[in-house]
Amino acid sequence: MSGKLEQERGEAFKRATAGALRALAHDAEAQVAFQPGPPGLAGKRARLPLPSRTLPAADIARVRGAADSVALRLRYHDDAVHTARSPAGREARDVYDAIEQARVEVIGGRQMEGVRANLDARLAETCTAEGYDRMTSREQMPAAAALALLARERLSGHPAPEAARRVLGLWREALGPSADAALDEMARSQDEQSAFARASRKLLAALDLAEAEADTEAEESGEEGEQGSEQSTQQDTSEGEGTTQTDADSLLGAQPEAMEGDAAEDEAAESAEAEGEAEGEDRPSGPQPRRDRPGADREGAYRVFTRAFDEEIAAEELCDGDELSRLRQQLDQQLQHLQGVVAKLANRLQRRLLAQQTRAWDFDLEEGLLDVGRLARVVVNPLQALSYKRERDTEFRDTVVTLLIDNSGSMRGRPITVAAMCGDILARTLERCAVKVEVLGFTTRAWKGGQSRERWVADGKPRNPGRLNDLRHIIYKSADAPWRRARKNLGLMLREGLLKENIDGEALLWAYRRLLARTEHRRILMVISDGAPVDDSTLSVNPGNTLEKHLREVIRDIESQGAVELSAIGIGHDVTRYYRRAVTIVDAEELGGTMMKNLAELFDEDDGTAWARASMERAPLVA
Repeated sequence: MSGKLEQERGEAFKRATAGALRALAHDAEAQVAFQPGPPGLAGKRARLPLPSRTLPAADIARVRGAADSVALRLRYHDDAVHTARSPAGREARDVYDAIEQARVEVIGGRQMEGVRANLDARLAETCTAEGYDRMTSREQMPAAAALALLARERLSGHPAPEAARRVLGLWREALGPSADAALDEMARSQDEQSAFARASRKLLAALDLAEAEADTEAEESGEEGEQGSEQSTQQDTSEGEGTTQTDADSLLGAQPEAMEGDAAEDEAAESAEAEGEAEGEDRPSGPQPRRDRPGADREGAYRVFTRAFDEEIAAEELCDGDELSRLRQQLDQQLQHLQGVVAKLANRLQRRLLAQQTRAWDFDLEEGLLDVGRLARVVVNPLQALSYKRERDTEFRDTVVTLLIDNSGSMRGRPITVAAMCGDILARTLERCAVKVEVLGFTTRAWKGGQSRERWVADGKPRNPGRLNDLRHIIYKSADAPWRRARKNLGLMLREGLLKENIDGEALLWAYRRLLARTEHRRILMVISDGAPVDDSTLSVNPGNTLEKHLREVIRDIESQGAVELSAIGIGHDVTRYYRRAVTIVDAEELGGTMMKNLAELFDEDDGTAWARASMERAPLVA
């Protein structure tokens, strides 16, 4: 009876929350769905966190705060005005989106005390969960989170949550007069989104996150100027179609739109180069090759300015045990509704693998087990000798699978959650099938180059320096470690400050070389990513296709050599333009069917799908 009452109470709470969201948003057509994962908004469809059945006070406050945040976005935000001034750089766009979310929440909280209380409670919980109280340097806190909190302070007149005040003080000291003046202008214009967006761009320019906007007559003339600005950004908004456009998490900001297609990547590279030229200090010395000359980017092979600051590190070394436990609990909450999928997937694979190991026979022998299937010959002709059979010993080819997961900033929010769930499900499932699994991640240690860029500046900024950032390659689970010992490490992917730039080519080589050192007969490398490699520091002072060209070369070499079977899973984005064998996952709800289908094909030696259609000659699974 208590279970039924809990269910009824939970449904009543969901109905009340959805109704309050529509009323607050002044939009009766808004759709509300309660799903695992962070809150978000796509068009008029709102996604809210799924509360637990017992509805503790903390869950109620969290869901109400998320609902109010999404509702205020619907009510006070205009997408056309927002995208008209959205910067091209990824980090700048994250900050721009987070500041706008802070604006709509401040306006709503100023008019409704209950809404303000919900948002403040949710913000305080988020600051504590992200560990801002343990941060001792400005670089540990993402720029989007820090600037959103500083903007919220200036717009509302209320201090930030206690957990974030110390690290925010470090950010406040580094602002400078231009940034401080931009924050004051944002506070004065918070009720007018267009003027607020102009002030936001001034803040980004003051912090060298984006180029300054030119004050043209068209911009000052009103509607005509805004239309021209919207046309200039039309391509950026069309490239973001099919993705989650806004994430209602006020602290982390909107989920960035990951650009697709070669044209989008070229545009991002050009904008990154423009930012580098605007900064002055990032412009390399000496004449630069023209990008429009056919041989401009063929001056040399892919190179690295320095590897002195790269690191290969185990996940447990990046944060303390308590934080790893908390992050693992978050991941377990996402996986609750997929427990049945894990068991079903593992059982199906086990049956297939066991069948391949044990169903091999020798027939027409003179001794062994009587072959009853051929007794009909003896009945027809009594002179025919009896036929016997014997089961043949088969050697199952031992296999190792490496999961290489993109830990870049564009994966923030729902994509990295889906990636962590993929890694957890695949690791558990393949381990139950006696297949060793290694889970790796790749990102960079810093935004905008880190110590590598500092050394490049100190060396006089030689032109075309090659890769110009500090790599961070993370070992979440080694192939020989059991899942039960490494399970906590997989939750680290949900840590906000972890996700930065992605240099896919070198990460792929790193994972490939680790596989070559293994003794297993069959080696499989599965990449989980969301698209093209991007590193603003490298692309601003090198040819715009440096990272993508290197990635394609690495993939081509791996696929042609045949020592490792390479495949890819795209999280919300099609990666088939890079990898010959690839599949796309849009949401966690697709994991069950997609993983079951492709893993079954992967281990089926007679399957005619893309997994078995590699151009290289491949030995069968059963020797």
